[in-house]
Amino acid sequence: MSEELYRLNAVSRFKQPDAAVTTDLNEIVNLATQICDMPVALITLLDEDTQWFKASKGVDIDCTAREVSLCNHTILQNNLLIVNDTRLDERFNNNPLVIGEPFVCFYAGATLTTTDGYAIGSLCVIDFEPRELTELQQNSLKVLSKQVMNLMELNHTLNNMQRQQEHSQKQNTLIEESELKLNAIFNSTKDTHILVNSKLEVMAFNRASTAFVRNAYGKTIKPGISVLEYADREAVETFANYFKNAFAGKTIKVEWHMRPGTKFDSWKELEFIPVKNSAKKVIGVALNSTDITERKLQEAQINIQNAALTRIAIIQSHELRRPVASLLGIMALIKMEQNSSPDYFDMMEVTVKELDLKIREIVKDSETTINNHLAIVA
Repeated sequence: MSEELYRLNAVSRFKQPDAAVTTDLNEIVNLATQICDMPVALITLLDEDTQWFKASKGVDIDCTAREVSLCNHTILQNNLLIVNDTRLDERFNNNPLVIGEPFVCFYAGATLTTTDGYAIGSLCVIDFEPRELTELQQNSLKVLSKQVMNLMELNHTLNNMQRQQEHSQKQNTLIEESELKLNAIFNSTKDTHILVNSKLEVMAFNRASTAFVRNAYGKTIKPGISVLEYADREAVETFANYFKNAFAGKTIKVEWHMRPGTKFDSWKELEFIPVKNSAKKVIGVALNSTDITERKLQEAQINIQNAALTRIAIIQSHELRRPVASLLGIMALIKMEQNSSPDYFDMMEVTVKELDLKIREIVKDSETTINNHLAIVA
């Protein structure tokens, strides 16, 4: 970025002073006209194309084109620019403001320089006839220009602080609202959630965790205590390995059969989830536990039903069809050895075949039922 772009960026900071500051700036230009005994005094800011009057005495316009601005020369130096007779100065003798209305003849301007060193405008006094400034007037103009800059810098700083405070308050409100929502969700679930640090110390937990630890272990879960204090003794080593893998960046998901055969007999689905910071470094592990006892019981019941259906299918397929096959064989032998009572044999054959057909239908229905149950489980 060029130096001029930096300067223009500095100008933009002071374009909209507060009303109270504008009042103070107008008091300063009034004082400048009195001290220097001049009809016109201005506080100007020079942006890319325009000279803006932020305070003025003796004129009723608020800007001019920068290309005709006398202050455009003032910002090129750090000292006070004094032109006793603009008509005799080659920098100004062709300026429209000199050769035409309002016929500026005397000009003195003190540069307005920001704390970071950018000349953004001037405090100037103007007369319509040749003049000179005493040393006291020159020093006064310099002092007043510094006071102008101090006021505008202070105003900018205060506005920045106010914006930052408003932004901070807004952020705090959003954070508080987010925390409230998170806590509402965190504490309303029946699942247990525990956050631990790299030392496996408890950092945070929800209400469900408090109730679970109290009921299952007769303890009170507290921050700073090892999470392994709230695990069954036989499971401590296994849990420690799960946490180790999670801190290595791996998400672990397992089913845990808790205290089988006791009043605490239950199934839990455990997740060990790495928690990373903005640098992708694992700084904690979230242990989430969901009770899946009902689901496991349903799965067991389905397995029992499937086993029963399988046994029925075997009985239907083999044990029931075996005597039917025997009957069919006997019928064939009788036909071969005897020719009497053919009608009875035909009737028996029809009946046996009908029985065989029904058994086949039962077998097919059983197989369909088994497949449907397996589909539900899957």
